[in-house]
Amino acid sequence: MTRSRPSLLAAILWGGLVAGTLDIGAASLISGYSPVVILKYIAAGLLGKGALAGGPTEAALGMLLQWAMSLIIAAVFVLLVGRRVAATRQWPVWGVAYGVVIFAVMNYVVVPLSALHKVPHFSVFSFVANLAAMLLFGWIIALFARRELAA
Repeated sequence: MTRSRPSLLAAILWGGLVAGTLDIGAASLISGYSPVVILKYIAAGLLGKGALAGGPTEAALGMLLQWAMSLIIAAVFVLLVGRRVAATRQWPVWGVAYGVVIFAVMNYVVVPLSALHKVPHFSVFSFVANLAAMLLFGWIIALFARRELAA
């Protein structure tokens, strides 16, 4: 069965959940920590450092927070420029550009304001790797916006 009309909700859900889930794997590869530890760090953004000593509950909270943030990030993109992106062949450029915005907002607004109060400190490798991960994140959101919203 084929879709008869474009779906904003599908673009947001697919883009946010796929990008958010793959982002955990990217963070694990970049940091060398297991995905469970990455999820605890995400939970620590809300709960503080105590979450790092937690167990499956904190990891599950981290996954829920990751998906919630990813869905919000996808919704902002889809609602602001999704239809424009779907109508152009330059959708990858839109996605990569949004990835730069995501990188800046996450590292210089969200993380410093979290319960961990971390200020970004990057080596050249971690800067490039984290930027690349966010470029991919934005690209994935644009891909699903294009797929779900194309006429």
